[in-house]
Amino acid sequence: MVLICTFAIGQEKYPFMDPEKGTEERVDQIISMMTLDEKIGYVVTSQVERLGIPSPGSSEGIHQAVIRSFTGAGQVIPTTSFCQVYGMGSTWDPALIQKAGHVVGYEGRYITQSEKYKRNTLVLWGPTSDLARDPRWGRNDESFSEDAFLTGTMATAYIKGMQGDDPDYWQAAALLKHVFANSNETTRGRSSSNFDDRLMREYYSKPFMMGFTQGGARSYMASYNAWNGVPMTVNPFLKEVVGKEWGANWIVSSDAMAVGAVVSGHRYMQTVEEAFAASLKLGMNQYLERNVDSLLRVALDENLISDQDFDAAIRGKLKTTLKLGLLDPPDKNPYASIGGVDEPDPWNTEKHRSVALEVARESVVLLKNSDNILPLKREAIKSIAVIGPRASRVLFDLYSGTTPYAISILEGIQKMAGDGTEVNYIPDNEYNAAVDAAGSADVAIVVVGNDPMCGADRSNLGAIFNQDLSTKPCIECGEGREGRDRQSLDLPSEDLVKEVFAANPNTIVVLISSFPYAINWSQQHVPAILHITHSAQEQGTAMASVLFGEYNPAGRLVQTWPKGLYQLPRMSEYNIRNGRTYMYFVGEPLYPFGFGLSYSGFEYNNLNPGRREAKIGETLTVSVDVRNTGELDGDEVVQVYVQYPGSEVERPLKQLKGFERVHIKAGETRTVHIELEVDELSYWNTDTGNHVLEKGPVRLLVGASSSDIRQETTITII
Repeated sequence: MVLICTFAIGQEKYPFMDPEKGTEERVDQIISMMTLDEKIGYVVTSQVERLGIPSPGSSEGIHQAVIRSFTGAGQVIPTTSFCQVYGMGSTWDPALIQKAGHVVGYEGRYITQSEKYKRNTLVLWGPTSDLARDPRWGRNDESFSEDAFLTGTMATAYIKGMQGDDPDYWQAAALLKHVFANSNETTRGRSSSNFDDRLMREYYSKPFMMGFTQGGARSYMASYNAWNGVPMTVNPFLKEVVGKEWGANWIVSSDAMAVGAVVSGHRYMQTVEEAFAASLKLGMNQYLERNVDSLLRVALDENLISDQDFDAAIRGKLKTTLKLGLLDPPDKNPYASIGGVDEPDPWNTEKHRSVALEVARESVVLLKNSDNILPLKREAIKSIAVIGPRASRVLFDLYSGTTPYAISILEGIQKMAGDGTEVNYIPDNEYNAAVDAAGSADVAIVVVGNDPMCGADRSNLGAIFNQDLSTKPCIECGEGREGRDRQSLDLPSEDLVKEVFAANPNTIVVLISSFPYAINWSQQHVPAILHITHSAQEQGTAMASVLFGEYNPAGRLVQTWPKGLYQLPRMSEYNIRNGRTYMYFVGEPLYPFGFGLSYSGFEYNNLNPGRREAKIGETLTVSVDVRNTGELDGDEVVQVYVQYPGSEVERPLKQLKGFERVHIKAGETRTVHIELEVDELSYWNTDTGNHVLEKGPVRLLVGASSSDIRQETTITII
């Protein structure tokens, strides 16, 4: 039985039902009343039926509140789907991503409380805060960026939106994935991510730290991999740093079968019971494993764990239930009214649809636009050939659910082109069909990209997994997914682009992809290239609005796009100082980090750091004048990077420390203000175990991408 309630029946019966008492006191009272069997059961089910404590329920939630059923039981509920996390990062717009997080959290609360559904969905597994350190990573699409500051900023915004802004209650609870250094797939069940404490503090764990300390999240999922030989599921880092330093020790979850992999994959411990005991002692209280109840009982019988270990582990889980208001009167909880009588399903409202469209539009990155072929002018175009199998439907990934609707690129173009323009769709070049259609059209739009499912059957996802936690190989070596890394950066369908371009020089490439491709030929020859990610229910509307100039694109790349594998270190190399990410990349990339074009031009002037000297604990307000020199209103993403000339330790070539997406009307000049925390300029001293702010010069670089610096100046740390 699963209890569903926002205020447990029998509130007068137990003292912990009094909302006027403090959280710690209420938790103490609950634990004192629970039997050992109930504590074990609570780890397994997250509810205590005898005491009227319901399970908050959970769902995947990285870009959608996913309500599906793997067993055929339970209702599949359509919800709002945003573009993949990779695309959400490409907006460079934390305020918008906070809106997206609110939509996901609201829909989780609605599904929980609406009489129509009554399906507990209050703990949402997201955001993913892992870093896209390598474009071959199979789960590249689940990362906001290769940059720790950008990823942490976007994750923090998503968390704030999901959990809400009430000081006492959460709309929904965010559960961050995956702590940490989880960016290789094929060997994830046995591999170790090896790097020093400094990279741990400054890079790999920083987005999580930001999500916990700035975003207010308190829960997370441990990753499959080991760090320096110790599997994360049993790594003391979880308790000593994540729990004690960052306060994230509420729901601590394993990943699926990760505890067993401590024995079978990593061979770090002898028995699964030992692994369960070690993880419980670190605070883990949610297991995505089989036979959890019996394994915990064996560990008890063997004196590997005690009653007191359960008391310590379940405290945070109980705090989550209280923070969600599940034991309090509805009039205390501002979110208790969601899902009331006659409230329409939120995913069918204009409010949620408009956020989905806004995110999709802002995620579009214009990679090339020679001779201003874009935007398309309807009055000059009588026929358009839309070519490629990716054009006719929106593809969804492993962390997608059902959507209320999904608008494909083809549908978006057909609707926006208007009655006076013929739109001819051809999926491929069989019998020379694509070439013939392109040759007779005014413009050819070739839609190419990856399959985010890598050929998997959505109705039988379990079939793709191997026993070692990897998944079956993809048909195309340039594709990837959870459990399978890419082996190539080549795009096979670029051959289709070549054939179409030969027939029509007015060819536009729309790349729908979850990761970078080495599209060197297209960049050299095709006049226009646009990028968008999968899973956006408004994908087609967003792309069509950009193609026809109803929206001026301003998305920016969140990852360095290399020209080929030869520019990348080996996949297992986690020391990013060895040529990885824009911070240490050697050579010329195909597209740099932070890159993206617009239909407008922007001019930068009058960079002002606020003051020339700064010290620890201070905040600089960096300002710069940005003028839109084009004929269209548009957004510019102003980026602030820093360099550390004369540092006594190795520092990045440049490092993002601030950014702002601003809307500027044609011909208008805006002064953009970006705050820079001086403490952010410190480095982690591995000898002393603390952050150190070096005295001396710091160079500030402001521009439109990591390689397009328009203004620079120097400040001095005193």
